[in-house]
Amino acid sequence: MTNIGSFPLKWVAWETTKKCNLKCIHCRSNADASHFDTVDTKKAIELMEKVAEFARPVFVLTGGEPLLRGDIFELAKYGTKLGFKMAMATNGSLVTDEVCEKIKGSGIKIISLSLDGPGAEAHDNFRKQKGSFDAVISAAEKFRAHGIEFLINSSFTKRNQPYIEDTYLLARKLGAKAWYMFIVVPMGRGKGLLDELISREDYEKILKWHYNMEIKEHEILVRPTCAPSYYRIFAEEQKKSGNNSDRRKLSFSPGGGKGCVAGQSIAYISAEGDVYPCSYFTGPGGNIFRQKFSEIWESGLFKSFRDYSDYKSRCGVCDYRNTCGGCRARALIYDNDLKSNDPYCGYVPASWEAVK
Repeated sequence: MTNIGSFPLKWVAWETTKKCNLKCIHCRSNADASHFDTVDTKKAIELMEKVAEFARPVFVLTGGEPLLRGDIFELAKYGTKLGFKMAMATNGSLVTDEVCEKIKGSGIKIISLSLDGPGAEAHDNFRKQKGSFDAVISAAEKFRAHGIEFLINSSFTKRNQPYIEDTYLLARKLGAKAWYMFIVVPMGRGKGLLDELISREDYEKILKWHYNMEIKEHEILVRPTCAPSYYRIFAEEQKKSGNNSDRRKLSFSPGGGKGCVAGQSIAYISAEGDVYPCSYFTGPGGNIFRQKFSEIWESGLFKSFRDYSDYKSRCGVCDYRNTCGGCRARALIYDNDLKSNDPYCGYVPASWEAVK
């Protein structure tokens, strides 16, 4: 095992299939029922072994919908045998008591469920499937009954933005170990949502709401995701209040105490084996079936995510760049330059005003 010391791989997600029984409006994979499994069991095992040669990270089986793969629990067992901390991301619609027993028997330690609203109207509209909200509630109840830890991921655009707080409260009520608030990045099917994306002004307000909620929350772990500016806001608000309390950590989180950790402690592997710094990045660093994982991890693309010295414009002189890092995927999508400003950040460093 040759995990690079300064930037160890802590978390990897593998898109086990592009097949899905839902057709969510924001899906980065454009997943739907028309797809088929790109990689068979033998190749899937090869993929896992090549990751294991490099590290023993949290290994998330995602999709599409991973429960549509007939061999998913065989793969989970194999990952457990390799020494991975196995996790799975599901939309919840296929969770039964039998599935719960298989989850426990496979060594999967935690499940993530997708919940995009506090009721059927908001969630089912986002997931484009009537009954999908009821399926999530049922899945959460079954996980609790079987003693399976789960967290909840919630993705937001303008259409469900009014329900952010109520969605958090429902996640809490359902008994989730953690609630992750995702601010949608326009990838895949999400490219059609440009007019629906949360505004930069509201983004800042939402993150400040999250801060005020988090410092009072002691039951459920909470994190905003794809929102690196939160780490700047957290530092600013703590300085204002004089509150320097430590943040609680989730054992299955990539952690790092910073905003964007793409290519620094996490990676994403597509159904075809392409390896990306994160799931929202548009170009891979290599393909795991043609290269060693270590070669990809040390490729020029991945190294560029660890070097802040050539960041441009406001990000280049920002006093929070080592804490925040900015969303490199958004910079590439909006400005065609991964070193450009995070377009969702409105912070203007004093040093930027000085050089203008």
